[in-house]
Parts: sequence; C-alpha cells; structure tokens
Amino acid sequence: MAGYLWLIDTNTSGPRCDVTPLFANYEPFSALVTDLLAGFADVEFDCVAGIDALGFILGAAMAIWAEKGLVPIRKGGKLPVESDSVSFVDYTGASKSLELRVGAIEPGTRVLVVDEWIETGAQIGAAVELIEGQGGIVVGIAAINMDDNKATRLLQKKYKCRTVWRAEQAVNSER
Repeated sequence: MAGYLWLIDTNTSGPRCDVTPLFANYEPFSALVTDLLAGFADVEFDCVAGIDALGFILGAAMAIWAEKGLVPIRKGGKLPVESDSVSFVDYTGASKSLELRVGAIEPGTRVLVVDEWIETGAQIGAAVELIEGQGGIVVGIAAINMDDNKATRLLQKKYKCRTVWRAEQAVNSER
C-alpha cells in the first residue's frame, strides 16, 4: 500500500478527517484511485455511483480511470427533477436524506458505490437502497475508510468492500 494517507488531515475540529489535501495532489490521488480499483479488478461493473459531496470527487476519478460513467447520488433537496429519496440518521445524529434521479439506474445495471469515508454505514446504506430500489445491482463499495461497527460489518458481509485506511494504519502502527 502506498504511503499517501499521511496527506489526510486527522487534526480537525470535528469527528471527521479532512481528505481534501490528498485529493489536491495528483500522484497520491492517482495512487489512491488505483489502490481502490485494484480491489475490484475481478468485478464487472457498468457505472460508479458517487455520494454527495466528496464521494463525487473520488467516484468521478474512479469512473474515469475505469472508463465508466458516474451516477451522482445527491443530498436531499438538491435534485431539480423527480427523484427517489431515502432518509437516514448520519454520524452526527442528524436526520438527512439522499436522492437519486428517477431512472438513473436501469434494472440490472452493475454499480460500484463510492464515498470517501463511511462512519456509521447509514449514508452508504441509503445509497445502496436507492440503487437497488431502481433495480441496480450493487457489486461493491469503495471508500478510503469504513469504520468498524454493526452496520458496516453487515455491509461487508453482503457486499465486496474495499478501503485503504485500516490497512495503512495497521502498517503505521507496526513501525
């Protein structure tokens, strides 16, 4: 695993890390995209679904690298067209929702779902529900990190998941 994760700012004022310094550097960002996609080398997928907002950045880069389209999954109230919506409670305890344009996913479409950081599993779970609700097939979930909890363990049991943070942190803690 490449040593690029040090670019993620863990010294933040809230419970989240800031991944944008990693995105701002071409070579490390490219290595991240390559590492995440390597986990799906044996998986066929038709498109990437990126979750608003930082999942758009990572998802778009992965989609371009894989020569696939990007389906954006938006925060509630952002789409100016008819959409499907799923509500959830996020890592802060706030009620939120995600939306997917009606007809964005054709039935049988194989989808790789991407977000930058998965805390509780609620947001990615809502995205999966939207995709599957339109007849899509979730073939995998990619993120820089997926916290370990009951919901994320269920996601990992049901879907192929690829992260890089835990692997890198294990290497760093051994030094």
